[in-house]
Amino acid sequence: MIDRRGLVALALAAGAARGAMAQPAWPDRPVRVIVPFPPGGSNDIVARLLCETMRERTGQPWIVENRSGAGGNVGADAVAKAAPDGTTLLLTAPGPLTINNALFPSMPYVAARDLVPLALVATVQIVLMTGPELPVRDVAGLVALAKAQPGKVAFGSSGNGSTNHLAGELFRSTAGVDIVHVPYRGAAPAMTDLVAGQIGMLFDNLPAVLPQVRDGRVRALAVAGPQRSAALPEVPTLAESGLPDFKVEAWFGLAGPSGLAAPLRARIGGLVSEALGDPGLRAKLSTAGAEPAGMTGEAFGTFIARERDLWSRVVEASGARAG
Repeated sequence: MIDRRGLVALALAAGAARGAMAQPAWPDRPVRVIVPFPPGGSNDIVARLLCETMRERTGQPWIVENRSGAGGNVGADAVAKAAPDGTTLLLTAPGPLTINNALFPSMPYVAARDLVPLALVATVQIVLMTGPELPVRDVAGLVALAKAQPGKVAFGSSGNGSTNHLAGELFRSTAGVDIVHVPYRGAAPAMTDLVAGQIGMLFDNLPAVLPQVRDGRVRALAVAGPQRSAALPEVPTLAESGLPDFKVEAWFGLAGPSGLAAPLRARIGGLVSEALGDPGLRAKLSTAGAEPAGMTGEAFGTFIARERDLWSRVVEASGARAG
């Protein structure tokens, strides 16, 4: 005979089994990963490397779709309003998740409410570069030139409020220089003008700039992270170069519509974390200048909250506005 406790245990086990059976397999359809910036940049590179591995591991297509505009808001808003079934995800640089709500006077979505963090995919160094026309060899020389010619040195960015724009603003304030911001529609055209000598300097993410640096088309003066990059070990940090308080990094995270059920959030984060443990993917990301991450769940949510506070303060101090 089965006593009451046994009956309760059986009922609970049966309920759990029904719940597990009721959860649909994921992914059971193609997954669309929206990159809210143009092709060719660091965001696009990291997304395509991740999606290639996810296709291999899940047996479903993972399709990268570039939907740029409004500093990433166009693509992020599309995900915020997508069906919460795990088939439309956002893989983005910090802007749409942590910066834009402070930068734009009007937003089509609220990141903290409408998008849920799933996984931190990779971190990348931000590199300070100068073009061939600027006669400087190091950060000290750049600062001296900018102070000698106030308002003459122009720095490019992928758009108002982007991390490379705000890195330039942080450089302006910490170095005490008067430099001019020139926003572009993406990092690729900014790099084109840097190589051509149309702008003097540029902060940009390491994966997108490695070919130009290695080919000698631009000069890497420093990296903005807390330590040197393994991909460019000869390039000092900005802290080593006379700006001890200058320490920032870029990163790329996966998010989805806020309506995603908790079990589906956990499954997506878990699969991405497992993929980032794949030696092949780790090697490809490292070669591209990115460091695999894999932080998921509440830890990633806490990380985003800290980043939102940091960049909001930088936006306020710089007076940057967009829209």
